[in-house]
Amino acid sequence: MITPGNVLRHELIGRNVLVVHAANPAQEGISGLIADETRNMISIQTPVGLKHVPKKYSTFRVTLPDRVQVDLIGSTIIGRPEKRITMRIRQ
Repeated sequence: MITPGNVLRHELIGRNVLVVHAANPAQEGISGLIADETRNMISIQTPVGLKHVPKKYSTFRVTLPDRVQVDLIGSTIIGRPEKRITMRIRQ
């Protein structure tokens, strides 16, 4: 079960997301579904197309299946997703 405490160990693709803060102010407020994730970038499917937001210097608000919203600081999720979900998370 995905919870705010273990969200970093789960797949983010397919989750609803809102860019709360970004180094580029034009990217703040982008919302939609996470379509893809690379080491340094999150791709968000919006009603007007696919938007790419760098993880570094960004904060993402992700909605979990139970409708709880969690803010993820981009620098904490930098790295290949397949590595991140298997690594130990420091509490």
